[in-house]
Amino acid sequence: MVLIFYGVMTVVGFFSMWSDKRRAKQHAQRTPEATLLWIAFLGGALGSLLAMQLVRHKTRKPKFQLLVPLALLLHATGWVLFMTA
Repeated sequence: MVLIFYGVMTVVGFFSMWSDKRRAKQHAQRTPEATLLWIAFLGGALGSLLAMQLVRHKTRKPKFQLLVPLALLLHATGWVLFMTA
């Protein structure tokens, strides 16, 4: 069940970043940065990070350069601690 959650959140993270990039190019209404970061911290960090690299979105924003990898690191650390406990 947890793996399904992380799989879904990875897709949500990727799609939200990709969608925001597409909207930026179209000068349409954007997804708030806080929402994109919340998605990353709620489990979508892997997808968000992949989208940052693949679609080149938010790669120059220091906030995203720091917080998205941090979210991924926190989730990975939690998994390691959970699995070794």
